Amino acid sequence: MDLNYLFNLNTFIELLLGISLSAAAGFRVFVPLLALSVASVFGHLDLPTNFDWVETPQAVIVFAVACLLEIIGYYIPWLDHLLDIVATPAAFIAGTIVTASVAPDMNPLVQWTLALVAGGGTAGLTQGLTNILRISSTGVSGGLTNPVVSTIELLIAIGLSVLALALPVVAGVIVIGFLIIAIQRIWNFFLNKPSSQINETVSPSRELG
Repeated sequence: MDLNYLFNLNTFIELLLGISLSAAAGFRVFVPLLALSVASVFGHLDLPTNFDWVETPQAVIVFAVACLLEIIGYYIPWLDHLLDIVATPAAFIAGTIVTASVAPDMNPLVQWTLALVAGGGTAGLTQGLTNILRISSTGVSGGLTNPVVSTIELLIAIGLSVLALALPVVAGVIVIGFLIIAIQRIWNFFLNKPSSQINETVSPSRELG
């Protein structure tokens, strides 16, 4: 029965919804959680029974406050890098939760395995790319352009969350394309990092020679 679910069109659309919201969590952890909670409270989404707590006004308030604090924190120069460290595991958890919450009723093992791989993995990749962009921004401008980067990340998180809830298939296609780019960028970042460090180490010795 669970295999039939996996190949069901509705399940595929719900999985795209979960992946899209997970990608948004990689930009801002609490934005998609707030969007999911608001959508479920107003009846746009019908979540599984074990996620009834998301469909409460109390959850909306908690996510809204957390979202506001997260947004403000990324505009504080020294705090944005600290938030990046905390946001990486938090995004993975948020991505797993949102994907599991929109998944149809199925065997819990299948549900959470899909959520961990698809949702958590998507959020982790997105968060990894944002970390690289912030490091690059700090290196180039000394952190002066970080507020601009934070604003762009916030707008993407909001836009992607809204698009995922309205047009999950479109959002899913965009996210899949983005993930391909993210994997390439992250791979190139770590591939080129050792060589750049070697060059930095060798250059002073050449100057002394």
